[in-house]
Amino acid sequence: MKPSRVRESLLAYLFLLPALVVLSIFTFWPIGFSFVLSFFKWDFRNMKNPYFYGLGNYKEILKFDYPVKFPFYKGLIYSVLYILLSVLFLLVIFAIVEMLGKKKLDWKKVIFVAAYLILLVLYGTSMAHLNMGRLLVFLVASAGLLTWGWRGKIVSSKLLSDHAWLGFVIWLVTYVLFEFRFTAGFNGQSYGIVDFLIDASEKNLFFKALVNTTYYVILTVPIGLSLALLIALLLNSIEKFKAFFRTVFFIPFVTSVVAVSLIWKWIFNDDVGLLNYILVSMGLQPVKWLKDAKWTIPAVSIVSIWRHVGYNAMIFLAGLQNIDTFYYEAAEVDGANSLQKFFKITWPLLSPTTFFLLIVSVIGAFKVFQEVFTLYDGLPGPYGNSGMTMVYYVFDLFYRQQRMGIASAAAYLLFLVILVFTFIQYRVGDKVVEYVS
Repeated sequence: MKPSRVRESLLAYLFLLPALVVLSIFTFWPIGFSFVLSFFKWDFRNMKNPYFYGLGNYKEILKFDYPVKFPFYKGLIYSVLYILLSVLFLLVIFAIVEMLGKKKLDWKKVIFVAAYLILLVLYGTSMAHLNMGRLLVFLVASAGLLTWGWRGKIVSSKLLSDHAWLGFVIWLVTYVLFEFRFTAGFNGQSYGIVDFLIDASEKNLFFKALVNTTYYVILTVPIGLSLALLIALLLNSIEKFKAFFRTVFFIPFVTSVVAVSLIWKWIFNDDVGLLNYILVSMGLQPVKWLKDAKWTIPAVSIVSIWRHVGYNAMIFLAGLQNIDTFYYEAAEVDGANSLQKFFKITWPLLSPTTFFLLIVSVIGAFKVFQEVFTLYDGLPGPYGNSGMTMVYYVFDLFYRQQRMGIASAAAYLLFLVILVFTFIQYRVGDKVVEYVS
């Protein structure tokens, strides 16, 4: 390497050195230390002499107070089978649509549809006597049928790509039906990873926090991003008072979480709350937002959506203004209406912005804590740990129970959950996000 290049590299690292020192002290060192700490028994009794505990902290977190109805691996196998059956159902629907469109019989598609129906009938009739061996046979048969349908191009890739979002909705609805409706045998017992988590949440506090947090994420992220996109479209279309409306929507995001939560405590009040007043004036029954356990996560979700929708809307607005008007002008020449412009131009070109907000929103939603802590006066919900989230679980272990080792282990389990969800989003994003230079 030339001396000039060495000097430039050295100067660059010298400029970066202060930032690296600060990151090392306040970020890298705590991350590394907490990871090491997760393998030690360090609590109030062993404050001065923590000892190596191995995977004991992780085992203690995942230990059940009472036996679960069925093991995790069984629920996982069932859920994989449901996913395969729902994907096959999607291919069957698209194959039938293609045959109807061409108005001629494609025997390969007919055999594929018939094989799926036979598989579905056999699965339904043997559900009451389905042991692990038969379950694995159905799993292998579904995987084989899906491999044949995919590699044999039963459905054209163009049809799948042109109707990707419709296909996703069909698959999601079908999977939910398999998971929650068609899973029960004649004894009333249902299986699947969701059923395992729901059962485990009643017998283990960590799984309770995981289920509550996942429920919160499912409620908050799709609704929040949909509202933010709608607001961004409205802000992008108005001509007057743009700065005023942008400021109004953005103010909740920069307001203190404590102040926001205290205001919403009054709004959620049973007797004098604004929300119940509106419900009663509309002829509806008042809701015990902060006293009924089933409304704990929805109440927290409402507060979070209201607080973050302005920030997400501003990001969406920036993405909308970055789309060249040339595309819309060309669409108008071709006679496209507003709905066609949105689905053929706006939505595809906005996919990088949507992908960014989806990643950030999911990670942020998994770290929810302040809203729960403030709304319920430092408690995880009104009763039954209905507001116990992952971060609250770590907080409770560390600060209240003084069990630093097991709290560090719980924090890394949370990191693993977020890592899995982020990895899935990145893999899906590589296929559906369209980057236009």
